[in-house]
Amino acid sequence: MTQPPTPETTPRNFLGADEARATILDAVSTIVGWERVAVRAALGRVLALDVIAPCNVPAHDNSAMDGYAVRATDLAAAGDTALTVVGTAYAGRPFSGIVGAGQAIRIMTGAAIPEGADTIVVQEVTRREDNQVFIPAGQRRGQNLRRAGEDLALGSAALSAGRRCGPAELGLIASLGIAEITVCRRLRVAFFSTGDEIASIGRPLAPGEVYDSNRYTLFGALTRLGCDLIDMGVIADNPAALEAAFSEASQAADVIITSGGVSVGEADFIRNMMTRMGEVSFWKLAIKPGRPMAFGRIGNAMLFGLPGNPVAVLVTFYQFVQDALLKLMGVNPLPPAGLFEAICTDAIRKQPGRCEYIRGRLSRSNAQISVAQAGAQGSGILRSMSEADCFIVLPEDCAGVTPGDRVRVQPFDGLV
Repeated sequence: MTQPPTPETTPRNFLGADEARATILDAVSTIVGWERVAVRAALGRVLALDVIAPCNVPAHDNSAMDGYAVRATDLAAAGDTALTVVGTAYAGRPFSGIVGAGQAIRIMTGAAIPEGADTIVVQEVTRREDNQVFIPAGQRRGQNLRRAGEDLALGSAALSAGRRCGPAELGLIASLGIAEITVCRRLRVAFFSTGDEIASIGRPLAPGEVYDSNRYTLFGALTRLGCDLIDMGVIADNPAALEAAFSEASQAADVIITSGGVSVGEADFIRNMMTRMGEVSFWKLAIKPGRPMAFGRIGNAMLFGLPGNPVAVLVTFYQFVQDALLKLMGVNPLPPAGLFEAICTDAIRKQPGRCEYIRGRLSRSNAQISVAQAGAQGSGILRSMSEADCFIVLPEDCAGVTPGDRVRVQPFDGLV
């Protein structure tokens, strides 16, 4: 399946995918600023400070099951033990007395353990006759108890700074009785498309025009990350217009993302504009799709110049931009790439020397996971991206795939 790349097949002056990713992440750091928000407003936000538990969770010893609260010393080693039921404990309505010798308390899940009891016997194994309950032998002291602070102890760090809040985090914060938390401010991202041929949706196309899909792709990806967006529309292939757009964006945003204009055509001005107004770290990658991608800075804003082809926009965003944005947002540690191996059912042609991201579709048969190409793979065919659920990631040294080969895949549901 693979062979070492040769000087003839390795593009010169092209940065490899891993090196490009490392270069970007080394260049960015968490933005400054934080705010207090209500717990319900914290979904997707990044914690700026540790969340410290102001109480024990659970707050008291309680029952993990419906059953009977008893004293282990009352239970016989063999045969049934008859105990007198003297009360009931409900969640939120504890039994106020003390469990004495030979006594039991009917108890519900979540109810506080009555004083004197140290063991919960599940109701399924018991036998009840009037006010007596019969407990079989074989019970263990302390069984079916949830101890106070078992989940979180008073004063412990419930969540660490850098954690991005999902549904579970919101519930955990709420379980501590905390109404507001401190989160990093939202990342401000300005984005626009470039090109005289790009038309906004909602009007008929003129000859030679194409509708602007890239801004909507980026809108979706950036909105899902929780960024504050500055949509600057479509900018014509005009140096003065581009300079004005870059100047405005660099003053208003933390990050600028463009699509189109980063190749070497006569009307591709992004790289030269970046060089004149700021700095460029790289602009050619040894990947497919997405070879022309610029990364640098203008003023205080990081700049990502993405290709114009719709699929290349998504590939470069997910492989290089998204983690940089998460780091800027304060996420620490960054989520793993989620790569795993699957059996490829298709033959895939490839020359060594560049990393390729093939749109794939996963399937499972018993314990075996397989992957096939999801439609046509042209960098302008967005439909196959919609039909795919993963990338098949072919590294630089891969010289093609035959059916039955194991390949690395990156599922989309792990891409935030």
